[in-house]
Amino acid sequence: MEVQFSNSLKQIIDGNIKTEEKRVKMQLGKLILFGILAGMFIACGASASSVAMHNISNVGLARFVGGLIFPVGLMMIVLVGGELFTGDCLIILGLLDKKYNILQAVKVLVVVFVTNLVGSVMLAFFVYESGQWNYTDNLLGAYTIKVALGKTGLGATNAIFSGILCNIFVCMAVLMAAAAKEVTGKIFAMFFPIMAFVVSGYEHCVANMYYIPAGLIAKQNEAYTAKAMEAYNLTQAQIDSLNIKTFFVNNLLFVTIGNIIGGMVFVGLIYYIVSREKNTAK
Repeated sequence: MEVQFSNSLKQIIDGNIKTEEKRVKMQLGKLILFGILAGMFIACGASASSVAMHNISNVGLARFVGGLIFPVGLMMIVLVGGELFTGDCLIILGLLDKKYNILQAVKVLVVVFVTNLVGSVMLAFFVYESGQWNYTDNLLGAYTIKVALGKTGLGATNAIFSGILCNIFVCMAVLMAAAAKEVTGKIFAMFFPIMAFVVSGYEHCVANMYYIPAGLIAKQNEAYTAKAMEAYNLTQAQIDSLNIKTFFVNNLLFVTIGNIIGGMVFVGLIYYIVSREKNTAK
């Protein structure tokens, strides 16, 4: 099957602006449900990638394997429906084109952010109750704690710049998927950028809405904390440092700022300017 792509950058940007107009006009109830679903879908990819990665000691190999699986979340959102905060940062395109005002755009982003969080936390609870973290003699539960601690241990600068890099990949995946004319092309267009950001270890705020709450839930299980101390030489003090405050203040705040900058400035703003430039070549 031939994979066909549109050759017009302007057509891609204009198509996205029309999508953003529909998003701004979407009924609140529908926006909420789509936001919850998107949070759950990203969490599904994160959960599955953790299963694949948790017993691989080589970091590069583990991230590569995780990168092969994680993109399924964005694929479900783009192909079937969902509202993802990081991708919705492209709402700046319609704002620059004066299709709606800043209050309308902010309302969409706030609703989507909160509902993504709800969906992600729900999925983390479902995964815990499924018993999945018992895999490999509780090592997956221990790994879940370790991942969450690593994310809350990032400094502000690292979190912001990692967030910028992440959402460049995510928003490019969304635009590339829009450039493809059929499902096969859309899947390929999304797969490689998302795989690249996962392999690179960059920070995605919605994925972290799963990873860190999952760690918070896992640390309540004595078997998982004991395994984390045994397998990763974590201390009780380190595990205790994983809490709601470090989730929001140490990670989510700065990663979200980075994701906004990456999506709005380095993708949305730049591509809007380029797509609006008049071709003066003779």
